[in-house]
Amino acid sequence: MTNEMSFWVLIVGATIPVKLVLLILFGASALSWVMIVQRGLYLRGAGADLKRFESTFWSGGDLNQLFNDGNVRLQSNQHVPGVEAVFRAGFREFNRLNQQRGADPDSIVAGVERAMRVALSREEEKLNTHLPFLASVASVSPYIGLFGTVWGIMQAFRGLAGMHQATLAAVAPGIAEALVATAMGLFAAIPAVIAYNRFATRVEQVYGGYQTFAEEFSGILHRRIYSTGK
Repeated sequence: MTNEMSFWVLIVGATIPVKLVLLILFGASALSWVMIVQRGLYLRGAGADLKRFESTFWSGGDLNQLFNDGNVRLQSNQHVPGVEAVFRAGFREFNRLNQQRGADPDSIVAGVERAMRVALSREEEKLNTHLPFLASVASVSPYIGLFGTVWGIMQAFRGLAGMHQATLAAVAPGIAEALVATAMGLFAAIPAVIAYNRFATRVEQVYGGYQTFAEEFSGILHRRIYSTGK
């Protein structure tokens, strides 16, 4: 209990610059943890939605019915997975172009692929939401903590300047607050960098699944166009 009280007393008694450093790092750490939890749940759900939709898609059901089911869910403000958004963008463009008289098959395929690329870009943005912030916290927090460390050491030397004999008690407060700033910088940076690396890998996997599906779906529509002779 004494050590805990001493730790908090040390923070309360720190100089204003060090307090600001600790406040900034605490705020960055709190925000990063909120984003870590949010991104973890979102990416886990995106991966599960990808597997679920691919299972439905490759079960051999009617594509028009699958598209209409998505319309019903959209009208009910229900969630539409990212991979389904890619499917809907491509299939919508396919139906629109395919209904035009004299439409060139190559133009239809190009239009479908263009629509899916736009949808893929939007889904990639959603997958990468908050990751730049985590990267910033991971890279900047140690330097902010280092500023507090330097300031604390400066205070320790200033405490020695007016004394004829150096004692541990004279330098201890400055050294202690310097170490606290260093520890807080690492406390904010380490979870952020671990989460960023893990989420970046997960985003790459999920987005790769989206791209693979888009290519396979494009191939299906390509065969459908040329099999009908249009």
